[in-house]
Amino acid sequence: MKKIAVIGAGTMGNGIAHTFAQKGFTVLLIDISEAAIERGMTTIVKNLDRMLAKGSITEADKKATIENIITYTDIKDGVANADLVVEAATENVELKLNIFRQLSEVCAEDVILASNTSSISITKIASVVKNPERVIGMHFMNPVPIMKLVEIIRGYNTSDQVTKAIMDMSKALDKVPTEVNDYPGFVANRILMPMINEAIETLYNGVAGVEEIDTVMKLGMAHPMGPLQLADFIGLDVCLSILNVMYDGFKNPKYAPCPLLVNMVMAGKLGVKSGEGFYDYSESKKAEKVAKMFA
Repeated sequence: MKKIAVIGAGTMGNGIAHTFAQKGFTVLLIDISEAAIERGMTTIVKNLDRMLAKGSITEADKKATIENIITYTDIKDGVANADLVVEAATENVELKLNIFRQLSEVCAEDVILASNTSSISITKIASVVKNPERVIGMHFMNPVPIMKLVEIIRGYNTSDQVTKAIMDMSKALDKVPTEVNDYPGFVANRILMPMINEAIETLYNGVAGVEEIDTVMKLGMAHPMGPLQLADFIGLDVCLSILNVMYDGFKNPKYAPCPLLVNMVMAGKLGVKSGEGFYDYSESKKAEKVAKMFA
């Protein structure tokens, strides 16, 4: 596999495109919005500049990585010659199903179709595709160029051959692929999201403040980020979406999102990307100042 189509130029999509391009693959980066493409490419250049400043890549590496990326605003054109398609669109079931319906129509029947979904059923996604055995989950972690893990999710019909190909592909990216089965939240978010939700419940119930909760988890449990800071980094809307997927999938009240999380998302307090969540990011992208409502 030499040509990799990546659908979506947002945070995950541009990180995935960057990672493949840096390893010498030709990347076909697709987004329906030209503005999103421009933002994605700007982010890739900034991240490469950061790596260059640290001495982890050379100027030639940066140039080659950028030259390996070709951009498109039409899915059909973008995936025409792809050997592998990685979908990295917004975590929305209907949006993903519509994308995979299109891919099923325009891609050759032997092209592997992967989703970067963090919680949505691979089996459900594969149900709208011809030859569902070629559909697999390829859940990268954010920030993609740095984080080593790729959670490889086998749908009910995913073949051994496709699973091996994607495990090998992940290793070629210097990642550590970990195979899991297709249940809501997979492994990463099935464990992480209830912890984040419980941290929000702890705040909601007045047990402790934002900084106190994060400090306990950082210093007491050796977590690099506190759960509330991490929720802001992921995006509170994404956290809510994943919890809802697990709640709907398991029908277990332990996955029900905290009312505080629901209200914050409805109010547009989404974390780093909106400028405010549990912390205030108006002056810095670092979690240095607790948001006014929790101060």
